[in-house]
Formats: sequence, C-alpha cells, structure tokens
Amino acid sequence: MSALAKAAYFWRSAASGLRHAPFVHFIAVTTIAIALFSAGLAQAMGRMVDALIGSLGGEVQVTVYLSPELDEEGAEVLRERMVAASGGRATLVTPRAALARLEKELGDLGEALAHLPENPLPPSLELEVPPERRTPGALKALAQELRAMPGVTGVDYGEEAVERLSAISKALRYGGWVAFAVVLLATVVIVSATLQLAIYARRGEIEIQKLVGATDRFVKAPFLIEGFLQGLLGAGVALLGLLTFERLLGPGLASLFSFLVGSGGMVPLLEPDIALELLAAGCALGLGGSFIAVGRFLRV
Repeated sequence: MSALAKAAYFWRSAASGLRHAPFVHFIAVTTIAIALFSAGLAQAMGRMVDALIGSLGGEVQVTVYLSPELDEEGAEVLRERMVAASGGRATLVTPRAALARLEKELGDLGEALAHLPENPLPPSLELEVPPERRTPGALKALAQELRAMPGVTGVDYGEEAVERLSAISKALRYGGWVAFAVVLLATVVIVSATLQLAIYARRGEIEIQKLVGATDRFVKAPFLIEGFLQGLLGAGVALLGLLTFERLLGPGLASLFSFLVGSGGMVPLLEPDIALELLAAGCALGLGGSFIAVGRFLRV
C-alpha cells in the first residue's frame, strides 16, 4: 500500500469512527471546548490585569518631598540629579504653590487655610517617570534611590496601591496556571477514557488487522487522527464561544471597567496569536488523549 493510500485509509477510518460513536466523541469535544474556553478567558483576564497595571502606572506621579531648609539653588541642583536618575521630567513645587493648589482642591473649605500661622507644606519635586520605569519593581528601586539623596525627606508614588495590585496580579497568574494544569489533566483523562470506549467498540476490527500483520503504528494512526479531529473541533467550539462571549458581554464589561483601564483598556478575547495557541492546544489535547487510550488498549 502506498503512502498516499495509507493516508487516505487512515482519514476514512477516523471519519468512520467519529460517525459510529457520535455521543462518545461529543463528550470529548465538549470537554476540550470547555477547557480551552476557560483557558481563553483566563488569558484575557491576565491581559486585563496587565492593562490595569499599565494604566495605573501611567497615572503614577512620583512626588519627592524636600527639606524646608533647602534653598532654591539647592532644590534646582537636586531637581537635575533626579531628572538624570529617573530619565523623565521634574517640576519644582514651592510651598506657596502647594498651598494654593490645596486651597483650590478643598473648594469652600480652602478659606480656612488662610488663617494658618505659617505654611506647613514643604517644597517638593513632581517627577514624570518614563513608561519603561512605571513597573512596580522599577518604581520601588527609583524611590529607594531618590530617598538616599541629601535634602530628601520623603518619596510618595502610591507604593501600597501599586504593590497590592502587583501582588493580586501574581496571585491571579499563579492561580490561573494551577487551575489550568488541573483542567488540563482532567481533560486528558476524560478524552482518553472516551476514546478508549470507541476503541473497545472496534476491537474486532483491530484484532483482524493484527492477525493479517498490521503494525501497532498502522493501528494507532486512525485513532490518533480521531483525537486530532476531536481537538480541532473542540478548539473551534471554544473559539466560537469566546467570540460569542465577547460580542454579547464585551461592550458591557468595557463600560463597566472603563473607569479603571480607560477606553482602550479592554483587550479583545480573540487576538490572532491567542486563537492559534488555542487551536494548537486543542490538537495537542486530542492527540495526547488518543495516544494514551490506544496505548492502553494495545498493551492489554
């Protein structure tokens, strides 16, 4: 038998297997689809958290409080050093300007500030940090460097909020990987079990093939193709589910979270690279489950 004839036989046999046990294969396809749909949503959630961190980083302003004894010349020297250290821009805010800003922000209550015996606000420098230094780790390192400079009494960049959000992001990612590993293992077990039922239903055909000299590879090939087709179908169903989810619920979620991540923060669920990854994962799940199932049968 030529290679082309073998390939045609394998695909016909796989298609025949799918037709003869539709319910069994439906369970496998549904299991793969659920697993990949969950994985796609988890990836979208991870990208959403990244967008939230990036949005927060874009709003972060590093405020460096200076010693009240520092004169204008010393503050200017310190400003130049901080610009060199951060790679961004720095604006000097005098105590008078800071008090006027606070009075404006307080509105009607700001009139009470006029009765203060002296201005309690220190001079400060407001740093605009470049995007590449807005990550939690980079901001923390920059704050430590700025605090070590003479004449600096404090540095504020919303450290607690940034670090808390970073910790939440890490927890979500680790939890997502653990959940994905559990779902992946369960999916492989279910797919292999369902395929094993289909294989046992065709054990008479397999025994005849073995009697006439068929090799294990020859016997395995149609079932591996069945698993591949199951994975492909499951991935297709998952992609369709993600597309439907995005079209039905995406606008509502975008408006709900726009106040956190901005109008451009909602990332699409079906980016081309994500769709290809899910297709590859589906085919791998189907092939893995069928390989385990046919291997068990042939060892019996």
